[in-house]
This record gives sequence, C-alpha cells and structure tokens, in this order.
Amino acid sequence: MASNEPQHREEEEAPAGEEEDTGAQVAPIVRLEEVAVSTGEENEEAILDLKAKLYRFDKDGNQWKERGAGTVKFLKHTESKKVRLVMRQSKTLKICANHLVLPSMSVQEHAGNDKSCVWHATDFADGELKDELFCIRFASVENCKTFMEKFQEVAESQQKKEENKDATAAAGLLEKLSVEDEKTEEKASEEVPAKEEKEEDKDAKKDAVKGDAEKKDGEPSAST
Repeated sequence: MASNEPQHREEEEAPAGEEEDTGAQVAPIVRLEEVAVSTGEENEEAILDLKAKLYRFDKDGNQWKERGAGTVKFLKHTESKKVRLVMRQSKTLKICANHLVLPSMSVQEHAGNDKSCVWHATDFADGELKDELFCIRFASVENCKTFMEKFQEVAESQQKKEENKDATAAAGLLEKLSVEDEKTEEKASEEVPAKEEKEEDKDAKKDAVKGDAEKKDGEPSAST
C-alpha cells in the first residue's frame, strides 16, 4: 500500500553569502615603506601645551581675523635653551604661529575678556618675518592665566640668559685686555735694560776717549 505522506529528502546546501576559505594567501600589490616624518620639534622640549584659538589683527581691515584653533606650545631647545611659541591647527596641523619669545616681549590681558590676552611678535608662520599683533582665547580663565605667567617667565629667563651672555663676553674681553697689558709690561721691562746698557756703552766710550787725550797731553814733545 502506497504511503500518502510526502517523502522528505535532505539536501545539503551551503548557507547563502558565506564564502569558502581556501587558505590561499594573497600578497599586496604595492608594498608601502615606513617613512619617518619630521616635525621640526625633535630637539625641543614642550614646557606648555594648551588648547586655544588664535587671532591676528588685520591693519588694512582694522579688525581681528581668526588664524586657527588648535594647540599652542612653548618649546625649549635642548642645546641653545631658546624658547619659541608654536601653534598648529588641530586637524590640518598647519602652523598658525611660530616665533621666538624674546626678553623685550610682554603679554597683556585683552580688554573686556579675561579669557584672552594679546602680544606683539615678529612671526615666521608664513615663511617670512612679519610684525604681528596676536590675540589668543582659551576655554577658561585659569588656562589664560597659566599662559600669561609662563610667557612672562620665559621672557624673563631669556633676559637673564642675555645678561649672563653679555657678562661672560665682557669678562672674556677684560681677560684678553689684561693678558695684553701684561705682555706689554713684560716687553717694556725687557727693553729698559737694553737701553740702559747702551747708555753705559756710551759713557765707557767717552771715558776711553778722554783717557787717550790725557795720555797724549802727558807725553813729552819730540825735540827738534
């Protein structure tokens, strides 16, 4: 008697969308070599690092223009001990401020905003020296005060550095002059005995001539 129930056949099918792993290894078409990127800050130590937004004063338009938002740093060179201010934009890392902190510089709080401060500098961010008036704004009053205090501290340290350099140069010059004076005195002392010796030779010659004359006067005259 035939069964009315349908016959079920088990069919093995691979799940849809699943790829079979063959174990083959595919080498990359292009091999990229690791390239060392130089930032120009390798020989410098960051003594301050803060987030801020920088502005420069446009004299032609008589207004402030945004220069960029990012990180402002004070970088101290490990050998020369000079300190420069560098600020880069956050995303592009483009330099928007780059100048040395000199003893003649001073920073002041921006009128009407205790989160901002201003200063003058000869900047090199665009590849050439330009006199700029900068204004920088921080997220908090504390960061602004920290920046101003560090700015003044660096400027004063550079002033002492210049004074020490001048003092060292002056000491070296004085030492050189002292050595030259000693040499002059020694040379003069060597020349004096020689001069006195010449005077003695002259006196001896005079005495010899005088003695010869007296001797001749004492001799009897020849008889005629």
